[in-house]
Amino acid sequence: MLNALSCDLEDYFQVQDCEGVISRDAWAAMPSRLEASTERVLALLDETGVRGTFFVLGWNAERHPELVRRIAAAGHEIASHGYEHKMIFEQTPDEFREDVTRSRALLEDLAGRPVLGYRAPTFSITERSRWAVRILAEAGYRYDSSIFPIRHDRYGIPTAPRFLHELNGATGATREDGGAGREGAGARPSAGGRPALIEFPPTTLRVFGCNVPVAGGGYLRLFPARLILAALRRVNRQRHPAILYFHPWELDPEQPRLPLRRTSRFRHYVGLHRTAAKLRRLLRNLAFSTAAAVVERWADEHAGATPPSGAGVRTNG
Repeated sequence: MLNALSCDLEDYFQVQDCEGVISRDAWAAMPSRLEASTERVLALLDETGVRGTFFVLGWNAERHPELVRRIAAAGHEIASHGYEHKMIFEQTPDEFREDVTRSRALLEDLAGRPVLGYRAPTFSITERSRWAVRILAEAGYRYDSSIFPIRHDRYGIPTAPRFLHELNGATGATREDGGAGREGAGARPSAGGRPALIEFPPTTLRVFGCNVPVAGGGYLRLFPARLILAALRRVNRQRHPAILYFHPWELDPEQPRLPLRRTSRFRHYVGLHRTAAKLRRLLRNLAFSTAAAVVERWADEHAGATPPSGAGVRTNG
């Protein structure tokens, strides 16, 4: 089973936990650690022979264009994380359309290839912002990885499907045909052949009737590696691919400590010194590639379509 590896290209001061402490107007004056921490990520992926997807923040791409080019030249997928890292439900539809269009054009220019994927800042496609799916489909994105099927104080749609599925590009709802709304069911092709937009939800494990996040961010840093590995293998045994996500700053335990609130401080700093070792173990024990490669394999199986060029598969064997 091929899984997806993804990295959200943000600096340590750009995460949601820092909002209210570091304003966007202050970002340019902050000491950036993005290039050094991303080089650690690239070295780890080169060591383990894995290609991954980098969801790049447009603001960072403008300031570190050579970094984006190096990521693309190494064979990794460049996808969009929007431009400003602003929660979708805090934007108007027109503002969101401008954000994702601007980011996609910038990243395609730097990478020299189509940008197929999108991930919302802080997984902020929720019930309040399902309208964003229509805009993503209209903007030409192939897949999204923003709808977290959990209960959380900031994001999540707990009733959303846990695994790859097709979204209705007009309404943002899970497609009804082919049983796509049922747990683990696959989506049939739309009238045009291929689905307008495919959702690749962050991976969860079903425990006592609840969806438990097991594959990224603070959950990756908090849970033991053996538990995460067992959880992902369980998902694979159910014949579903997982998607692992993290940020470059999570491989940077020496980053400056910011004056965050207690909960935010825990979320941001817990387990930083263990992230690299956990990732190395996961990458050596499971097969990973880009999100585009996994999405196209899924689409090929469920819609009988041929993957586009540039979405090839390379795993760690």
